[in-house]
Amino acid sequence: MPDQEESNHGESVLRVAVPLPLRQSYDYLPPADANLTGFRPGCRIPGCRIRVPFGRRKLVGFVLETADRSRIGRDQLKPATALIDSRPLFNPELFELLRRSADYYHHPIGEVLAAAVPALLRQGKPLYEEVTFWSATAGPESLSGRARRQRQLLEFIVERERITRTELIDAGFSPALLRQLLDKGLARERTQSAPAPPAFTPLQPGSRERPELNEEQTAAIAKFRAAGGGFRSALVNGVTGSGKTEVYMRLMEDELAAGRQCLVLVPEIGLTPQTIDRFRQRFALPLAVFHSGLNDGERLQAWRQAHDGSAAILIGTRSAIFTPMARPGLIVVDEEHDASFKQQEGFRYSARDLAVMRAQKENIGVVLGSATPSLESFQNAEAGRFLRLELPHRAGGSAPARLRTLDIANEHIPGGLSELALTKIAQHLEAGNQTLVFINRRGFAPILHCPLCGWMAQCENCSAYMTVHAQPPCQRCHHCDSTQPVPNLCPVCRQNELSTSGFGTQQLEAFLQREFPATPVLRIDRDSTRGKGKFRKLLAEVDQGKPAILIGTQMLAKGHHFPGITLAVIVNADGGLFSPDFRGQEQMAQVIVQVAGRAGRGSGRPGEVLVQTRHGDHRTLEKIVNSTWSEFALHILDERRAAGMPPFSHLCLIRAEAADREAALSFLRRARRGMEAFGREKQVHFTGPLPAPMEKRQSRYRMHLLLRCAHRPALHTVLGSLVTRLGELTAPGDLRWHIDVDPIDLL
Repeated sequence: MPDQEESNHGESVLRVAVPLPLRQSYDYLPPADANLTGFRPGCRIPGCRIRVPFGRRKLVGFVLETADRSRIGRDQLKPATALIDSRPLFNPELFELLRRSADYYHHPIGEVLAAAVPALLRQGKPLYEEVTFWSATAGPESLSGRARRQRQLLEFIVERERITRTELIDAGFSPALLRQLLDKGLARERTQSAPAPPAFTPLQPGSRERPELNEEQTAAIAKFRAAGGGFRSALVNGVTGSGKTEVYMRLMEDELAAGRQCLVLVPEIGLTPQTIDRFRQRFALPLAVFHSGLNDGERLQAWRQAHDGSAAILIGTRSAIFTPMARPGLIVVDEEHDASFKQQEGFRYSARDLAVMRAQKENIGVVLGSATPSLESFQNAEAGRFLRLELPHRAGGSAPARLRTLDIANEHIPGGLSELALTKIAQHLEAGNQTLVFINRRGFAPILHCPLCGWMAQCENCSAYMTVHAQPPCQRCHHCDSTQPVPNLCPVCRQNELSTSGFGTQQLEAFLQREFPATPVLRIDRDSTRGKGKFRKLLAEVDQGKPAILIGTQMLAKGHHFPGITLAVIVNADGGLFSPDFRGQEQMAQVIVQVAGRAGRGSGRPGEVLVQTRHGDHRTLEKIVNSTWSEFALHILDERRAAGMPPFSHLCLIRAEAADREAALSFLRRARRGMEAFGREKQVHFTGPLPAPMEKRQSRYRMHLLLRCAHRPALHTVLGSLVTRLGELTAPGDLRWHIDVDPIDLL
């Protein structure tokens, strides 16, 4: 509601956020049957869910605060329908983090709070299951002797003080008999939430066997402990296979032994099975899991266990950062560089950045870990804002895999792999080992074309080519998921000469099955792991250690431990060298180093990595292959500093999209014109508006306006005014605009 002069109503007013794309709160009176003493200004109602009338609808919102004044007249205030929670869903620190997140990411607070809870809680379901019980309002003497059975039931209720339905039935009474007592006013019905289970029992020392630490792990753990209690943030910068997870577990032991909970964030659901198994084997404590594969009931149950403290360890993907902890102790962000920690739709938050903010507010420790830290985290460690915990060598004494480039610029490779790569694969298989072929491209081939007239199959809805799939045979757009049959003739020249260009996982799978018919070829990508349990089944086959060829995308590049793999071949490694995104080279380097880390992890099995490229003399590629990650990061940081790009500046991307191209472009032009003078005053630089690198997606044209500033507060000052202006601009009904603070994807 618009701000007006506040009027004193002599009773509490509730400021409520509703789960809609609206940037203001709304004032309500307490529910008509509420105990008003519970709604005094300053009481702990904020953070509770409340059901409110909103137009013709009833919505489940959140109480932001209580006040004794409203911004509108009393005759316009409506009472809320019902308070759902008897106490807030979030502790004060987490609730403050959510409000701070709404401000920082310039997103409506109601949608932020809704995103932080499971779907069933958004619908108004009680946090805990409700129990109905009945108690007596009068003694048995109030019944006549003829109502013998009613008298017996009333005596039973008085004796027990209150009974549940189960106790009623077990004692031999019927619900109909109870209804007779209720009708006479001799009993009353009440409902309350079931009591929360007790907190987990603290970890007992020596409860499970632990591996021996090496000197580097011991030093890293000691350095973190020496930082004392309370808030401290650390970056575990360790090569692949260096034992980062063991460092996490030792630090978690300190908190679990004190009865405090630990939250572990992992990049995506594909990593979770191995992670869960490892933590379950190590800790004899209750564990709750959060990921997109859970149904609504499972997610609520896990959320309850975290909320009441009955779960000791919480493991989840991005959205688990909002999971409440009854007794917070430590947050771990594994593979902190991974792009999946940034939400790309709706409330566009970074779980990694919020993990640091949350740890600070809850006064606990946070540990970020990666073999290839993001340049933002690396620079924070360089500047002393993060503790740097170095693990430069592999645990167990195994040597790092040897990297070399294979320049295929002048080589014809019909199957996607060079002759040398095929020879190396054969050698490693003959030695009883496993090999990994990495290509970050699903399907059979990325392009279907006609060599006679030049026609290429493009998506009708997106500025993208259709990808050819062999299983099942079709063309599919990987951006809008539309499909079409593969034509027999060119739709332009009507000739039967259609051909494919490029390679995907399915084509490599078919090629390697022909080349190595006696060896299992296991393809692991999003298409081959769609069915429930398929990913775990494929991983189990790999874990047998028998000779095999793995073909996979980024699902295999993140954190997996395959001791049988001694060779990794990276196909099409050049993609990031010429990316329009300034992070392209950083992301390409992370993929190469992470894939290389899958090779040679087994004891006594040296690893080898072949990087196929058509630009073998490119300076960046040479730096990746011949340097440590720290050396490469410092090299890229020098370039970023000279260009004034993150982490030495701060970005915000304003996106507008509409069915009409000119409408989206005009909308952002008008937004820039109205803010450019203020931006110059605050030293905020505007770029655009320009078409996005992928201009059209899902039949909508996408335009970008990029803001950049060396000073974060100045950028957010301008953003606050820009958001107001965007809301005031007239635009077509189908136009949508979004704000992406600290974007990681400019495409």
